[in-house]
Amino acid sequence: MSVSTLAAAQSVCAPLPVLGRDVTVPLVTGGEVTYAALDYAASAPALQRVWDDVAAYAPYYGSVHRGAGYLSQLSTDLFENARKTVAEFLDCRDTDQVVFTRSTTDSLNLLAAALPADCQVFVFETEHHASLLPWRDARVSYLDAPRTPRQAVETLERALADRDPYGPALVCVTGASNVTGELWPVRELAAAAHAHGARIVLDAAQLAPHHPVSVKDLDVDWVAFSGHKLYAPFGSGVLAGRADWLRAAEPYLAGGGASRKVTRREDGGVDVEWHESAARHEAGSPNVIGAYSIASACKALTEAGFDNLVAREQYLVEKVRAGLAEVPEARILSLFGDDAPRVGVISFVVDGWNSSHFAAALSAEYGIGVRDGLFCAHPLVRTLLGSDPQAQGECGAPEAAPGEKSLNAIRVSFGAGTPDEHVERFVNAVKELVADGAKWSYRTEDGRCVPATSA
Repeated sequence: MSVSTLAAAQSVCAPLPVLGRDVTVPLVTGGEVTYAALDYAASAPALQRVWDDVAAYAPYYGSVHRGAGYLSQLSTDLFENARKTVAEFLDCRDTDQVVFTRSTTDSLNLLAAALPADCQVFVFETEHHASLLPWRDARVSYLDAPRTPRQAVETLERALADRDPYGPALVCVTGASNVTGELWPVRELAAAAHAHGARIVLDAAQLAPHHPVSVKDLDVDWVAFSGHKLYAPFGSGVLAGRADWLRAAEPYLAGGGASRKVTRREDGGVDVEWHESAARHEAGSPNVIGAYSIASACKALTEAGFDNLVAREQYLVEKVRAGLAEVPEARILSLFGDDAPRVGVISFVVDGWNSSHFAAALSAEYGIGVRDGLFCAHPLVRTLLGSDPQAQGECGAPEAAPGEKSLNAIRVSFGAGTPDEHVERFVNAVKELVADGAKWSYRTEDGRCVPATSA
């Protein structure tokens, strides 16, 4: 991206207002500073728009699908309209179902429970645990980490060519890595899956907050994402896509709302007629506020314009990458290389530093919140680091001498609500820590690196 393009991106779209933008936090060295939230990949702050919409609805909160009263009817309409909003946001097919869940993890576990008998699942080892682990009752083929997008497609094609051509199969793939931020070739992987008679589910947890996601254009069978990464932190998620496997499966949870009719039998048992709509997998009182908050976020992002949001985010990505490039001790982690398109998620290591120590110093001495560790993607991070799965390090001292392998990594992530100042402060803090070292002493407490009681 050229300098002129970066400047244009900066001016075309200001950061979207989010909660917490004015929160101050104490520093161990004294004083306070405005908190720089740079851990969007874990949980993004709530958009002010989402918070305002939820606050306006809250006095009218009522039971969903269960009451004749005005508030119940209003809440039911709001819940079902949220479903329509999400379907529009994802550009779903007319026949697709939108099921509200608790999170991406919940969505993929729901789909795993709905797999046809003897289904074979193909998943890259590079996936987040939410999409790596739910397939316990299926035959799973774990695919090696590719080093280029083309290699990802070729690896999948070879694996699918060797499968039973008559049995059901599912491919699970991320849209954007929660470790490297790199975009995956979803459209090409979907084409490969369908060419071999398989279906595909897209883990869009890291993609949907940063890029438009079109079920039709990508030609995926299902999409899963979480509200708390989409600026809607009220404990809700989405599984959207083809209805047939979901209708044929036993309800994810058995209970009220999922059942259309329940009758006693003469032998003392019960017969149940389950819904065939999305309600089949939404037993219990639904999280109407969570669903409404997701719909509100979908509207806010759409109205802001993804072209503008993507352009500004790429400006921030380049700002961080350029800053880290000026630190010889810092190494950015990547599968597909420096030129790969990516969202605002960047993981790196600093030569001679324990990553937990480095992240703790960023927080305690600079008021910057990042993530350290293996990011619920252990196989991928260990592949990128070349580290021993059994190795562990302490935070209070460098884990490795210069040139030796790191045990974990640091992740900085940002999005539509991130101001320039937060990114600039982060880059300057990295440079200062590497050049001068931490100003405070740190120790390990309950598995976390924390400031010692005194410097």
